[in-house]
Amino acid sequence: MFLDSFNLSALFAATPALKEAFNLDESESSWVMSAFQLTYASFLLISGRISDVYHPKPAFVSGVCTLGLFSLGAGFVANKIGLIVLRALCGICAALTIPSALALIVQLFPEPREQARAISLFGGVGGIGNVFGAVISALFVQFASYHWVFFFVTILAVPAAAACILLIPPQTKAENARLSTSAKVKKLDLVGVTILTAALILFIFAITSAADAGWASAQVLAPLIISIFMVVGFFIWEARTLPENAAVPPKTWFLPNFAVLFGVSLIPYFWWTTTISIFYPLFQQVYGMSVLMSAVHMIPIGVAALLASFAGPLSRFFSTKLLILFGHILMIVATILLALGDGPDKYWPFVFPGLVLGSAGAMITYSHSSIAIFQTAPASMAGIVGAIYNCGLELSASVGLAIDVSIESSVEERKGGFTRYDGRAATFWWLLAAVAVEALAVIVFYRTHVPAPNSLVVLEGDVKDSAGTISSGSSVSDLEKSGIEA
Repeated sequence: MFLDSFNLSALFAATPALKEAFNLDESESSWVMSAFQLTYASFLLISGRISDVYHPKPAFVSGVCTLGLFSLGAGFVANKIGLIVLRALCGICAALTIPSALALIVQLFPEPREQARAISLFGGVGGIGNVFGAVISALFVQFASYHWVFFFVTILAVPAAAACILLIPPQTKAENARLSTSAKVKKLDLVGVTILTAALILFIFAITSAADAGWASAQVLAPLIISIFMVVGFFIWEARTLPENAAVPPKTWFLPNFAVLFGVSLIPYFWWTTTISIFYPLFQQVYGMSVLMSAVHMIPIGVAALLASFAGPLSRFFSTKLLILFGHILMIVATILLALGDGPDKYWPFVFPGLVLGSAGAMITYSHSSIAIFQTAPASMAGIVGAIYNCGLELSASVGLAIDVSIESSVEERKGGFTRYDGRAATFWWLLAAVAVEALAVIVFYRTHVPAPNSLVVLEGDVKDSAGTISSGSSVSDLEKSGIEA
């Protein structure tokens, strides 16, 4: 998870060096980042289905290993087309690792408390990679070269893949082990996942192209409209497919809290991506800071995320709903502060506390929602649930960034240009509105008492009573004392 998140955020600091080395224009430089996001988000669903139908270990190990090898190639490639293609291939490899990793966690940690901690740590490491990736990248660019941004992934990924071959237990007989090859292929729902994958590719392409081509251009409207029709077609196909063979059975969206938690997944990476994409160019190109000094000024966002990733035990004392809302409140306060941080002299009174509070809130929201969403479905769906959740994370990052760029550039055209803060402030006010709307959705739609499906992942601090209902806010020790099954 750290490597995947690092790949997404590292280029914020490395982009100026890449533009100079490959003679990239603005559109080409954006595609170096967007190529990874496009394939990563688009191939999560098929990866999740593979992990659920087959054993997740081969998918995980192959994904990590090939991610390292393609990153090595990206470090050596000498032309911009090759770099963009390799980044797209890295995105596919990264997509193989996330649902399979979550499925492995569910299998290897069946005890509820341990499972909750493992999923929390997994999500926390991803958030740390997302915010520290730019800092690590800045250090490489400042003291070595941009090549080491890619070599760093290889150095970590290839040995990790080798270690996983030895350390992850061998494949056990799974629920689908007795199925024939043709039956397993049918359960992959290749038609459904192909339709949705193609729809996501077209949708992300349209959104990421909007900043350069314009929202009204054929380059944006054509793939956007086609992708919408394809998504509708996907849901029609899934409704006509047997539930046991459907990639995402329609009933999935009606599982208790699943839809609202998917909505929550749209917020954390959106907040981090918006903040990082605004302040790195501001620090370097407007305030005249070096790459390293820009990274130093962004350290609070990483430290806050790291500390907040250890907030998992709070679920023993507070309900998941309250913790998610608390995370949103922190992001709301932080976003207001950042919108007011319109000068170098505003860093300590506004920007610094905004980075700390917002990053902590994003991490609390991220870690607790990533655990809670596994409460909504049986453990046999862990791969696809993880894929849907992480697809929400990545879609929000790419779509949100495209909207951010459009808002910032349009305001800057009317109010003083790139060096003014007005466009950035407008972007933060838009971010504030998005976070506030999702907080309201959590207040209205999140249910604190939900029926527990079979093989359910029970969050630490939640209780299942004799009626099969989970009640948030009770510790495992309380269960042991009262004799209630957890």
